[in-house]
Amino acid sequence: MSPVISTIIENIATPGGLILLLGFAMVFMFFGVVLLRESNKERIRGSILSLYSQDLTALARQKKLDPVVGREREIERVIEILSRRTKNNAVLVGDSGVGKTAIVEGLANQIANGNVPSPIQEKRILSLDLSGLVAGTKYRGEFEKRLKGILDEVIASQREIILFIDELHTLAEAGEATGAIDAADILKPALARGELQAIGATTQKEYDQYIRNDVTLERRFQPVTVAEPSKAETLDIIKGLRSRYEDHHRVRISDEALVAAVELSNTCLPDRHYPDKAIDAMDEAGAKVRLAAIRNPQKYGSESPIVTAQDVTDVVNEWSRDLVCFINDHKTQGRPPQAAGVQPAPSGAQQA
Repeated sequence: MSPVISTIIENIATPGGLILLLGFAMVFMFFGVVLLRESNKERIRGSILSLYSQDLTALARQKKLDPVVGREREIERVIEILSRRTKNNAVLVGDSGVGKTAIVEGLANQIANGNVPSPIQEKRILSLDLSGLVAGTKYRGEFEKRLKGILDEVIASQREIILFIDELHTLAEAGEATGAIDAADILKPALARGELQAIGATTQKEYDQYIRNDVTLERRFQPVTVAEPSKAETLDIIKGLRSRYEDHHRVRISDEALVAAVELSNTCLPDRHYPDKAIDAMDEAGAKVRLAAIRNPQKYGSESPIVTAQDVTDVVNEWSRDLVCFINDHKTQGRPPQAAGVQPAPSGAQQA
């Protein structure tokens, strides 16, 4: 053993040496804890965006998004806006249920398939979960910290990310709900500098009330009007979606059922909009027939049951009865009458 090592061991063996060694150990532990904490902060910071958003482009590549029918003009308009050098943010303005989110999903499908111009070929569309972002922010500053963390990640991506903000008008409400700065005020500088690209969606009423009154925010977003499709267009849309619902419910949906879904949903739900209400009628009729086949397998055997126009009629009748019952509960507490213009009749699902 060398003299130097022997001297060190002798010094450590003394009380002073042990204290010195303990001091060095505590210093190393302190710096280790600091480095670990910073590492955890970086890890958490790096996961904020994935925690409060959903990658629509990744879902499109996995074939998990529904096909989009009849919205080529709106999708092309959004692509043009996103390709601009400045003010390259779009806001989809239309009634609830007309398919604003479907347009964004259609764009994600086109990006995944490579059917877009080069300026946005490498983009990723992330759908921001604003309600999740606000949830649990009990103390002032928590909401801003989360939102700024997301903003930092988007900026660091060097315009690779397009943020989809459904219900865009809630940006202002999100900050007010927590006593914090409006979310819109946090995003405006990045929008102005072009560091953040976004697609918003809102109704005409909310656009006029919240966005048009905020001149700065209005200038950052180019509006794209999304009109309600006609009956013929809605029929084309649900025909394009038919195979997805057939696979999900393990049924076959007839053409007559699709026509009934379009016509009767308009009669029963005049205050709702196409194509959402027609899709709901088709979906629930498929579920109804599938459950009937499960309860009575002898009737259907190994064949896929067929959804008929009568099955759709039965579903719409149930909607009408539920609606009338709801109204009566708040008025007379009476029994709901039959839905006007839609007479119930036994269907294959009922007979099962």
